[in-house]
Amino acid sequence: MPGVSGRFSTVVKAKISKLLDRAEDPAETLDYSYQKQLESLQNVKKGIADVVTAKKRLQMQSSKLEQSVVKLDTQARQALAQGNEELARVALERKNVAQSELQSLDSQVAELEAQQQKLVDSQQKLTTKIETFRTKKEVIKAQYSAAEAQVRISEAATGVGEEMADVGLAMQRAVDKTEQMKARADAVGELEASGAFDDLTQLGSGEDDIDRQLKELSSTATVDDELAKMKAELGSGTPPDAKQIEGGQA
Repeated sequence: MPGVSGRFSTVVKAKISKLLDRAEDPAETLDYSYQKQLESLQNVKKGIADVVTAKKRLQMQSSKLEQSVVKLDTQARQALAQGNEELARVALERKNVAQSELQSLDSQVAELEAQQQKLVDSQQKLTTKIETFRTKKEVIKAQYSAAEAQVRISEAATGVGEEMADVGLAMQRAVDKTEQMKARADAVGELEASGAFDDLTQLGSGEDDIDRQLKELSSTATVDDELAKMKAELGSGTPPDAKQIEGGQA
């Protein structure tokens, strides 16, 4: 499914790019770029030093060959003056070899000098470019800092920033809790005024189920006693009130 995989890749890249944009600090990025350019300039300077060192070595070899050419020429003249032509010929042959090597060294030294000049020109251009970048970098950083401060001030003033949004939500929660507490207080006052809490007050006197059962037993015993007494009086045929009346008349 090439279409789905391509879409998935695009979505992932977009998400990563967005995360990188949020994490990127322009000031740090500019400082890092400036540091990398300084490292490049340092490498160019090191290259120039290497080329100059190689050129100096060739020049030293060239100087030795020049001295050798002069010496061989002198030896050839001395041998020829002494009538030793063969020795003079050998000296001249060596002199020609030395001169050929000398010409080759001179050519290599000239190439190194040209390379050195190119590196020096590159160093100057790179130095100018880095200096221009450094100045521009500081300007951009100052502008970014000013814009960032302006954004913070504007967000604080308008309340659209994340911190101010949190403050707004906290205030809203406090208002909601206050209204809920006020509604509860009104409800409790209304219930208290209606007497709905009276039973709760009685229960608070300490009477429990055992007390109520004992109270019922006591009441039942009293009733039974009175009932038995009444039955006894009825069994004697004289109502207790009548006896009391008779006793009172006597």
